[in-house]
Amino acid sequence: MVILSLLLLTHLDESPLTGRTRLLVFSRESYLELAALTAEAYMEEFAELLLPVTDVRHQVVERVVQHLAQRNKDIPEVSDVSWTVHVVQGPTVNAFVLPNGEVFVYTGMLETVTDVHQLTIILGHEMAHALLGHSAEQASLSHILDLLSLVLLSAIWALCPRDSLAVLGHWVQQKLSQLMFSRPYSRKLEAEADQVGLQLAAKACADVRAGPVFWQQMEIRDQLSGEPSLPEWLSTHPSHRNRTTHLDRLIPQALELRQSCVCPALPATDPRAVFSETVRVLLEKNKREEAHAAAPIHGLPPVPAGLPAALLAPNSLPASSHVHQENKTSV
Repeated sequence: MVILSLLLLTHLDESPLTGRTRLLVFSRESYLELAALTAEAYMEEFAELLLPVTDVRHQVVERVVQHLAQRNKDIPEVSDVSWTVHVVQGPTVNAFVLPNGEVFVYTGMLETVTDVHQLTIILGHEMAHALLGHSAEQASLSHILDLLSLVLLSAIWALCPRDSLAVLGHWVQQKLSQLMFSRPYSRKLEAEADQVGLQLAAKACADVRAGPVFWQQMEIRDQLSGEPSLPEWLSTHPSHRNRTTHLDRLIPQALELRQSCVCPALPATDPRAVFSETVRVLLEKNKREEAHAAAPIHGLPPVPAGLPAALLAPNSLPASSHVHQENKTSV
């Protein structure tokens, strides 16, 4: 336990951008080496699925990522990284960024976002994970939990040297560590990435009010799919509803940051209000159709398939003044 305590004390680190104290067992250099190996593995796995750079979907993601990087280049963690985009053909609604700046986006995500503002916020969230070193942080937590598990299992074996008890103790320990430490910690990191990602998007002049709308859309999408959803305490991510609430609380601060970054004024119409009104109208329409035809409600129409037309426009990036001017506003 003394060795473990020394390990904890000597590996405390301050998170960039947020100043939060966290445990980092692995050095940045070693983790970047691991990220390079991981990127190679993904490139091999996705070899037949990667869109060519001439594909309009790849070009859209490339423009958004480089725009985010340009507008946040006052942050050393952003300007020191070479951001490389890969778009993967597949229905998975996901995107992720490795610590070395390798960006992977599935076409399923491009078919789910409704405009460039939502895409900017999603990519800002994923870039925030990389900037904050969340993967190294999670690996460090897993390392400490493994050490604690070894101490606990050794004590159990010393008191009662039976294989069956050791196996049972290991299984119980794994489940408890996941429920009590790993998953809650993962949800905490997701919330932090939501906050920092929204700030990155605000500096890129995105309409940050589109963030909560995306998670409302995801909640409706999951309900319509009929797939059972895990309760939040069993998940590595916050629920869609809690993410919506969290982002809503962050919107006023993000709007102030956006205004300070020489961005054009936003439309007076709030996309959150538009979405809520659209849902209300569709629900009322379904109720009328049910009463009229005595047929069951078929639910809200799913998000249209295919890349939204708004993302294909040449000027689809969030408008900003002096895009090439270095922004000195800190996140």
